[in-house]
Formats: sequence, structure tokens, C-alpha cells
Amino acid sequence: MSADLKEQYDKIYKFCCLRIKDSEKAEDITQETFLRYLENPRYHTASEEIKLLYTIASNLCIDEYRKKQSLPLPDDLPDNMDSEKGFTDHIALKYALDLLSETDRELVLLRYVNEVPLSVMSKIYNMSRFALGRRLKKILTQLRNSF
Repeated sequence: MSADLKEQYDKIYKFCCLRIKDSEKAEDITQETFLRYLENPRYHTASEEIKLLYTIASNLCIDEYRKKQSLPLPDDLPDNMDSEKGFTDHIALKYALDLLSETDRELVLLRYVNEVPLSVMSKIYNMSRFALGRRLKKILTQLRNSF
């Protein structure tokens, strides 16, 4: 497995957690994503590996979602929630993200948490980089206005 793939593991896991909101299932789906990716090397190209990983993970998350139409939100908070301000900011951000559509939440996660380049995201969503950039800017404005 290349070094780039090792770096993508945590990012795919975060992506799956956001989609299905169950950390154990997300871990299973992440492992299944990499197993499926590695068992079919004929589809691998260096420029497309990230897109393929996210496509596999997305499809597996959709399959899981279809199995269970409603999944509970995780109750655990990040470790840095020791201060009241941090806690209230976390709640406000979670509320603002819940106001977004699922696709918009995915875009925010991919771009700003997983740091996926716009060029890769544009291939995943079949959008031009410029349209994607405008959409992300609109989403960020919406999040800022929600605070």
C-alpha cells in the first residue's frame, strides 16, 4: 500500500462517520473500502485512486444507510470540550452543519477536514472546479450566518 493510501485511511474513516453517524460501522466500512480497492488493482491509476476510494466508501455508506433508515447521532464529544466556550461552539457548529444538506456537509468534510483537493472533488461530484469552489464559498457563508 502506498504512503498516500495510508494517509487516506483516516480521511475515509471520517467521511464514513459523517455519512452513517456510527463509529464502529464507519470503521468496518473503511476497512471494506480498502479491501475492495486492493482486490481490484486493474482499476487503479495514480490520478484516480482518491476518487475511487471515496466512490467505494460512498457506495458502501449508501448500502449501510439503506439497511437502517435512521441511525442515532453519536453522543461523544471531542476531547477538547473541557471549556464551556469550546462546548458551546461545538454545539453551535453541529447545529449549523445539521441545517446543511447531506451533500453540502460532505463537501465541507472532504474539503476542510480531509483536505481533498478541488480537482479530485470535482471528479467525484462531476462538477467543474470553479462551480465547486463557488458552492463551497456559498456553504461557508451559510455556516457563518448560522453562528
